[in-house]
Amino acid sequence: MEEDMARRIVVGVDGSAASRSALRWATAEAAIHGGKVNAITVHTGDYLLPGTSFTFQPHGRVPVSGENELRRYLHGLVEQERLGDVVVVETVIEGDAATELVKAVRGGDLLVVGSHGQSRLAEVLLGSVAADCVRHSPCPVVVIPAELAGQPAQRGEDVS
Repeated sequence: MEEDMARRIVVGVDGSAASRSALRWATAEAAIHGGKVNAITVHTGDYLLPGTSFTFQPHGRVPVSGENELRRYLHGLVEQERLGDVVVVETVIEGDAATELVKAVRGGDLLVVGSHGQSRLAEVLLGSVAADCVRHSPCPVVVIPAELAGQPAQRGEDVS
């Protein structure tokens, strides 16, 4: 029964420094307040523009080729960034990142995402997963700013 009452924290992980900070923060939060973390990597299919060889890997994301490789990569990140003995469920989903994270957090208590620190113009033109999550999430969202990426999370760290 106690496990059913545990907080469920969903964190988006794309391999960027900001998302790694978000994963550290989420596991620290779960360690302090109890609960489990669902670390989710969302990938899109290999969609290329017709007649081009353009590929796009923004924000230092690590290019990976199959779902099994993504699962191994996510598992490695979780092992590196987890704080304490927190239960972390690792999930790889195909689709739009913001849409899938908002779906995954339904019934959850908190959504944690990293911000890549894009300019407002880039956000308007390209969209922002963090901004979309804030607008559409059914629960509170913690956005870890890009400026904190690379800094170790602390137990009880205040991100405000």
